Amino acid sequence: MARTSRDTYLPQTASKQLRQRVAAVLMGAPETAVVSHFTAAALWGLEIPLVPDDGLVHLTVPATVRARNRADRKIHSAALPEQRVQRRGGIRLTSPGRTWLDLAGVIPPGALLAITDQMLARKYPREHFDRLLAEGRGARGIRIARRVMAAADPRAGSPMESVLRWLILEAGLPAPDLQHVVTHDGQFVGKVDLAWAGAKVLVEFDGNVHRERKVFVDDLRRQNGLVLAGWTVLRFTSADVLGRPQWVISMIRAALSGR
Repeated sequence: MARTSRDTYLPQTASKQLRQRVAAVLMGAPETAVVSHFTAAALWGLEIPLVPDDGLVHLTVPATVRARNRADRKIHSAALPEQRVQRRGGIRLTSPGRTWLDLAGVIPPGALLAITDQMLARKYPREHFDRLLAEGRGARGIRIARRVMAAADPRAGSPMESVLRWLILEAGLPAPDLQHVVTHDGQFVGKVDLAWAGAKVLVEFDGNVHRERKVFVDDLRRQNGLVLAGWTVLRFTSADVLGRPQWVISMIRAALSGR
């Protein structure tokens, strides 16, 4: 057995399963507790880049309820309108919209853009975000959330691609077109992550899948076609975006300026 808190134990294998960990924590939590923040995002299937998993179950309780953080849980105090609480797999958790609003004040803007892009891709209505922004007026993170919404796009190919796009926009560079289709002499060459068609510059974000042999070979062949079609091709990894962001921006800026 693994001890996850003062009065909570789980089998060793179960301690790694999110739903089982949540259920175990809720057994010793106030009845009014609602799963929220990072845990709610995970249960909704939303990927949050840039923020390491703290391994805790995040709960929100009313301000009038006394509850303490423990080794396995993080307690947040807030009023939760009933319409912002839903049930999934028997667990009461904050709605996708309320989860987004809660996270707006505690995660980096690039990570929030990644979540927003994912929600839009899943057909979460854009007008619902407007209601959330009005609902959270004055709350921490709302100003950034408004800027994020202006940049959000359901065509984003991956969460880290969203992070790269936020980096580009924050640097004052022109907004790229997403999932741009490149043709040459009437023939399809490829669909690319980010593109500035006027400058014939494109950027690809290479995640782990691009290390697979078949994907790697296909990438090289497609890149040859893009270069022959007259495009400048820039490719970056998470090591570049996270470790050398200013270098990434300088490369893109130079390519757009024709240097």
